Amino acid sequence: MKEMTRTTTTLPSGRWRTGARLILACVMSASFLGAAPLPGPYGKEHEITVDPTSLEPPTRWHVPGITPIIASLDPEYTDAYSTTERRVVKLKPGQYRFGTFTFDFPFKVTLEGVLEFSPSLEQCVDGRGTTTLTIRCSQMQPYSGEVDYYK
Repeated sequence: MKEMTRTTTTLPSGRWRTGARLILACVMSASFLGAAPLPGPYGKEHEITVDPTSLEPPTRWHVPGITPIIASLDPEYTDAYSTTERRVVKLKPGQYRFGTFTFDFPFKVTLEGVLEFSPSLEQCVDGRGTTTLTIRCSQMQPYSGEVDYYK
């Protein structure tokens, strides 16, 4: 019968050994206690209300990667949210897009949890500096300013 040998791994001596033990103790205690790291400012979710109820005729909308997508060309056969009701979505700070079948635009959630978007969208979108994104247009209306929302 083959004899089994036991192999052991030794840690380096001195200061490195103490540091390795400290790191191991922190990792083990965090995993045993179920402690999760606290989210930084970019990990905090903010409640943003999306109000597309003024859109006529009613349609469907989505925020890619957050809400159900508009997966069909037929608004009746999709899980995307309807413009007939307001919805609260939880968004982390960053860049997003709001979209319907005929209109989409970029917007940003700041570290403070408020909305930012291009001034050129003000003819169709309200809510800069607040937590409520209100969409009033089914499609972008012509305006006399320079297009700056793609910058």
